[in-house]
Amino acid sequence: MKRELKERYSFQELLDIVAELRSEDGCPWDRVQTYESLKKCLSDEAQEVLDAVDRQDIPNLQEELGDVLLQVIFYADIAREKGQFTIDDVMSGLGRKLIRRHPHVFGDLKVESPEEALNLWRKVKAEEKAGKFGEL
Repeated sequence: MKRELKERYSFQELLDIVAELRSEDGCPWDRVQTYESLKKCLSDEAQEVLDAVDRQDIPNLQEELGDVLLQVIFYADIAREKGQFTIDDVMSGLGRKLIRRHPHVFGDLKVESPEEALNLWRKVKAEEKAGKFGEL
């Protein structure tokens, strides 16, 4: 499918582009990627984000965050193809996690400092790992 280069793309358009890249008529390299083969790509892209932050290079930070987002979309597309989960499942899980781990924002608890907020995050996370909180 022929696509014109545009100034802006929606999240759904990015999902569609990656799915097309991995399709039978897509890119041979993209088609053969697996969770394992993408590990180094994800690690490298995350390091490039950190390097851009260290250099305070905001234009490069924007680009590198896009590359990390591509890795997330790529992994989720592989999972979708395998029937394991979708990007919507990833986003829903993240939304639930953020609300659970911020009871001082979305619930009745109060914190007075960034340190208290971080300690509360860690406490809720530990309780989740111990099975005290359900996933819904």
